[in-house]
Amino acid sequence: MVKPVNTSASEQEPGKGPVDKAMDVLEALAREGGAQRLAQIARRTGLTKPTVHRHLRTLADCGFAEPAEGGAYRAGPRLLGLAAAALHAGPDLRLARPVLADLRRRTGQLAHYAVRDGAEAVHLELSEPAGEYRMSVAPGGRAPLHSSAVGLAMLSALPEPEADAVLAGALLDGTALPARTAATLTDPATLRAELAETARRGYAVDDEYDEPDVRSVAAPVLGAEGQVVGAVGLSGLTFALDDASVAVFGPMVRAAARAVSTGLGGTAPYLGPVPGELPKGGRS
Repeated sequence: MVKPVNTSASEQEPGKGPVDKAMDVLEALAREGGAQRLAQIARRTGLTKPTVHRHLRTLADCGFAEPAEGGAYRAGPRLLGLAAAALHAGPDLRLARPVLADLRRRTGQLAHYAVRDGAEAVHLELSEPAGEYRMSVAPGGRAPLHSSAVGLAMLSALPEPEADAVLAGALLDGTALPARTAATLTDPATLRAELAETARRGYAVDDEYDEPDVRSVAAPVLGAEGQVVGAVGLSGLTFALDDASVAVFGPMVRAAARAVSTGLGGTAPYLGPVPGELPKGGRS
């Protein structure tokens, strides 16, 4: 959520120390995926422009930011290097990369891997087919859990109290979740029914919930302790991912996620033999 911009040095946000403010600036700089002006970062963080400028200069001196055209700033080489090293070292990503490439070759659709950050899914890796149309999925991109297939897949495998807490925290007015499109599931009861169906069949379906004219399927990846590690997803235009294609690709994505889970020492998600049947205490 964008915070109000402070323009007076005396209007500092209470309770935040220098490290907190620097982290806010760094996150805003990296999250938007391109060079940003000082005013944009101030608007995103709610910090004063002088505070943002001071932190940007410090980050630039350390290599975490660098000046761009027109007085803007972008992520610096040191930040990019650390991100690349962290991604390369992740065991889930090492296992997911060949799985994504195989899914893309077999289906001709965009295959991607995401992890959870609070109430959002963060895309870390993708295998993109050649083609003129480019979807909004990109490394570092985010989507609400309740509106994306990867998010729904991860929610469906969380213990029910934890999933309910995530949804409760995302409610706009206590009754509805934010809509990304006209098709987004915003009613909590409807969404819970969708999560139960997702857990039963082992994969989620995003039917234009997050992006118009785009349909996605995804399945959760579980770790050795049964915890949700991430999700493997497949996305394409609705005419390419019709109902018949989803019926074929859904089990393929489920099998791909199971392969990554197995490599991590995890087990396959629970599949109830009866619609809506779930194990006691959770959905995994």
